[in-house]
Amino acid sequence: MNVKATDIVLHRASHQLEVAFDDGSRYRLPCEYLRVESPSAEVQGHSPDQRVWVSGKQHVNITGIEPIGNYAVVLRFNDGHETGIYTWSFLKALGEEYEARWARYLAALAERGLAREA
Repeated sequence: MNVKATDIVLHRASHQLEVAFDDGSRYRLPCEYLRVESPSAEVQGHSPDQRVWVSGKQHVNITGIEPIGNYAVVLRFNDGHETGIYTWSFLKALGEEYEARWARYLAALAERGLAREA
């Protein structure tokens, strides 16, 4: 997917990151969702069976957004996490797949007896 972000706005009060793309699409993504879906190896592992289901991030927020070239950003979270590189295509996929990914996350937490609340 060859897409470019045209605008990124952090809505601190509502804990959401709004991202607009050059194809006209726009998504408001909760910071909690961005944190638990981080593309970092710390969360994703090095294969699907190594995936870590991060809990207790309901109130996490973004404290900084650092551009990486013209293809991605690093999101810095107030829990200290800052190792994921969010490419434009990954952010767009997170927007497009929000409902399915969020449902999968909630089911995984429930299955493991974990909670969104810290």
